[in-house]
Formats: sequence, structure tokens, C-alpha cells
Amino acid sequence: MSTNLSETLTFECETGNYHTFCPISCVAWLYQKIEDSFFLVIGTKTCGYFLQNALGVMIFAEPRYAMAELEEGDISAQLNDYKELKRLCLQIKQDRNPSVIVWIGTCTTEIIKMDLEGMAPRLEAEISIPIVVARANGLDYAFTQGEDTVLAAMAHRCPGKTEKKNENKFLVENLFQFTKKPEAPVINHPPLVLFGSLPSPVVTQLTLELKKQGIRVDGWLPSQRYTDLPVLGEGVYVCGVNPFLSRTATTLMRRRKCKLIGAPFPIGPDGTRAWIEKICSVFDIKPNGLEEREAKIWQNLEDYLELVRGKSVFFMGDNLLEVSLARFLIRCGMIVYEIGIPYMDKRFQAAELSLLEKTCQEMDVPMPRIVEKPDNYNQIQRIRELQPDLAITGMAHANPLEARGISTKWSVEFTFAQIHGFSNSRDILELVTRPLRRNQSLEGLGWTKLVKSAL
Repeated sequence: MSTNLSETLTFECETGNYHTFCPISCVAWLYQKIEDSFFLVIGTKTCGYFLQNALGVMIFAEPRYAMAELEEGDISAQLNDYKELKRLCLQIKQDRNPSVIVWIGTCTTEIIKMDLEGMAPRLEAEISIPIVVARANGLDYAFTQGEDTVLAAMAHRCPGKTEKKNENKFLVENLFQFTKKPEAPVINHPPLVLFGSLPSPVVTQLTLELKKQGIRVDGWLPSQRYTDLPVLGEGVYVCGVNPFLSRTATTLMRRRKCKLIGAPFPIGPDGTRAWIEKICSVFDIKPNGLEEREAKIWQNLEDYLELVRGKSVFFMGDNLLEVSLARFLIRCGMIVYEIGIPYMDKRFQAAELSLLEKTCQEMDVPMPRIVEKPDNYNQIQRIRELQPDLAITGMAHANPLEARGISTKWSVEFTFAQIHGFSNSRDILELVTRPLRRNQSLEGLGWTKLVKSAL
């Protein structure tokens, strides 16, 4: 493969298959984020085994999710799906009394054509609890797109301007009432809603960063409680924090008539600064102190940057965060050979792709190939040829690559880590440099030479 400098990004598409973690894993972080919710995954034993292993929560811990297990009678239509789901939902209401029940469809419900959207409104009326239906099957969606389908479904349940709740606005406006000194006076601007599930500390950090620029955040989708969903409608501006939320963005624009702010994503100091600057530009606000803020973060990262400068990385593709992570690592001084990504929405990621291209030009490094739906066999051949210092990959390929002398990092770790905002940039580099630091330690023991000679 040629690694000559290219003037533009190149896009390719290979097999059309998804080689990713299962999208029903979105339950892992969403049930924790939406505190008054209950998630019911409707699938087979295989789905249950996956959830039990992937989420690592024992049944006696009573997590706010459960499995509605489809058996032969359900699949062959001998049993009444509606009655079974009603029995389960009534039991959930009695035991937990959640504000919302989220039905997660799987591959099996898709194959046997279960009419979840048809049953939900009828059952919702009977048990008096909102039921949101999200199809998070692995046939149509990649890993993190499970969250995308849930948020797109919840966007329909957000109140409109006529249903506006005064207490919601009061809570948002007084979120940081105990701050001793306000960073900047809040400027009068149209309502702003941010969408994407992030841990509460990261939500607080990003909200404060915007508050420093005089920008008020009127709500988040999802909110910490289902009963506090943000008000949506014409005149409301929305901005995403994750690159895999293209369906949610489309729903907000087309169904709820919101205006989308197309910005890079707040991953890394460069991405966070660009994200804030874009929001400021839309509201005609002049950013204040962002250049100094970013420079200070880069200065604090110097100990990690020394480890990664000049190193090469190869993204096999798994969680749709690949473009944003690649852009950040290029800014850190790394060379990215290839960005494999299961699905690419060029419209939603247009600002991120533009920033990636700009970053490559400024750092004077080769433009990476972007391969959508990559063929893993072909990728392995390219990795063997290029011999990158690090491959960021799904769990299935990590051990085989390690056995061939390629250092790896699981992409799923970036999904569950706190990587957004200025202050969490260190966490990204901690993950990236861990295998590199391990190699340095092994080299000191002469272990890597022994492994290479064995290969």
C-alpha cells in the first residue's frame, strides 16, 4: 500500500458486512443513564448469554434491564406475543414502577416480523406506562447504533413547545446555582439541546464549558430522568456529541423540525474546541479563551505525546468513533494508515471529516484511507504489510493479531471510557499508550526479541 501524501481523503467500501460488537449492548450504558427507565430486550438465549457476559452484572444485583426470551412456541407463532409481553410488563410495573419501559428488538424479532411498534401503543394504554420501541438488531445496525435507535425513538416522546414544562427550564437554569462566580453572563439565544448519552460528570463538564461562553444548554437527550426529556420543536437548535447518532439527528430535523448544528465532535482538545467554536458561531458569539484552554491541555499531555509521536496506528473498525479518534491521534503526532468504520454518514460527519483533512495537512502526514464495512481478511493482509505500532480492533481479532506481533487495543474500551471534553483527553491517551508502554517494559526484559524470533 502506498503511504504517499494525498491531497484529499479517500473513501472505499468493501464487503457490506458488519464486523462489530452487538448493538443491544447499548443497554449497558443507557439503563444507567436514564435512571427511571427499564429496558426489556426481546430475543433468544444467545442474546441473554451475550448481555450476561458483556454487561457483567449478576442477576441478584437486580439491574434495570431484563430479557424476554423467545422460545420455539413464540418463533412458530403458537403463543400469543401480546399476552406474554403484557405479563412481563405488568410484572416490571409491580416490581420497579419505571417511568418508561424500552423494548429492544433483536435479530430474531426482525426475522420473525414481530410487530413491536403495533403492540406497544395498545399495551401502553393498558398498563399506563410509556413504552418506547427501538430496533437494535445486529442485522441492520453496528455496535453503537443501538443507542442511535433508542434516542431516535425517544425524540418522538419529547414534549413540544406547547407542552413546555416550567420545572424543566427551572432545573436547567439553576443547574449550577451554587457556582460562586459565573464564568460569563448568559447571552440571549435560541434554545439549545445536546443529544448523546454521556456520564453525568461529562455532561456537567461540557455544559460548563458552554456556560463559560455565555451559552445556556436547555436540555440533553437522553436526560437523566425520562420525565425530564427536553422540549423540542421549531426554533430549537440541536447538536450531537457522538458520531454514530445520524438517525437521531435526522429524526430531530425532519420529525421535530429542529435545526442541526453540524460540528466536529468534542473528543480531544482540538475537537472540543472546534465543537464549542461552531456552536458559538451559530449564535453569533465570539469565543473567549478557547485557544489558551486548548494549549494548556496539550501542555499537560506532553508526557503521553512523547510516547506516541511518530508511531503508527490502524483502525479495524467497530464503534463508529474511529474518525474522531483518528483525527485526535494525528494531532498527537501519530500516523494513521487506515480508518475502518462499519458505517459512515458523510453528511452527519461532514464537519469531523473536514477537521480530519485539515489536521492531516497541518501535521504534514499522509491522509488515511477510510474504508466503510471493511473486509477483515483484506485488513489482516494490509496490517501484515504495514506493520503498524498499534491496531485498534474488536475483541475477536485482538489475540490473533497479538500472536503475530501486532500490539492491539480493544475498540470497545473507548466506548465505555470517558473520552469527551478537554479534561478527558488524558484518558484516551492512557488507553492508547498502555500497549505501547507494555512493549517498552517487555523490551527492557528482552521478551519482544524472543517473541519475534519465535514468529
